[in-house]
Amino acid sequence: MGSNINWKGRLGPMRLRISDTTFRPSTISGLLAEVLHVEPGDIVIDVGCGSGILSIIAAKLGASRVHAVDKSPDVVEVGSANAVEHGVADKIIFYQGDLFAPIPDDVEADVIIGDVSGIPDRLADDSGWFPTKGGGGPRGSELPIRMLEEAKRRLRPMGRLFLPTGTLQDEAAIIQRARALYGRVKALTNRPIPLPSQLAASATLKDLIDRKIVTVTRRGSRLLWKAQVWELSPES
Repeated sequence: MGSNINWKGRLGPMRLRISDTTFRPSTISGLLAEVLHVEPGDIVIDVGCGSGILSIIAAKLGASRVHAVDKSPDVVEVGSANAVEHGVADKIIFYQGDLFAPIPDDVEADVIIGDVSGIPDRLADDSGWFPTKGGGGPRGSELPIRMLEEAKRRLRPMGRLFLPTGTLQDEAAIIQRARALYGRVKALTNRPIPLPSQLAASATLKDLIDRKIVTVTRRGSRLLWKAQVWELSPES
């Protein structure tokens, strides 16, 4: 199945199995975990679940059922193994496919975790962060916006959607669409993240900055981008 990594975030430490096509938990995964709010009995959908860590946390926080989906070809095998190891296999169903497509049409959620790839495709390919390749579209906003549009019909009237964004994408377009779709958009947390030196020096990044698609700041010799997590909820 590949190798093991150690999750040190919320409810950790937890050992996680991963494969060559599993997206590893990131700084954004940690930020999402810190602010994730799940009530006992909630139904949760975890889109872009990767190793399944946020699904496992949601189950441990009291979710009665978690529907977890990812495009990784072996997400069902990897995620199910992690759920078994951490005692929540009876609460999580894993699916392989595009966004909400594999999940039965009648499933609605109290909580949606929308952690989908959201940096421009060219930058994603340069970064090496995504084992299944590709990003969130030419501007890094296209896939997150499509996720938001599809999520609206899956979210119950009093539900909550947890959305990560960052300045390595057309963040303004995502938030504008989120406000139009959901009405209530609340900033929960943010963190500056240093760019790896190779990516900071890339011509792709410079082009995206020049075109005002992404924004970075400088601290000493380092370039930083900012990740944020938002809570979206429909207006009543």
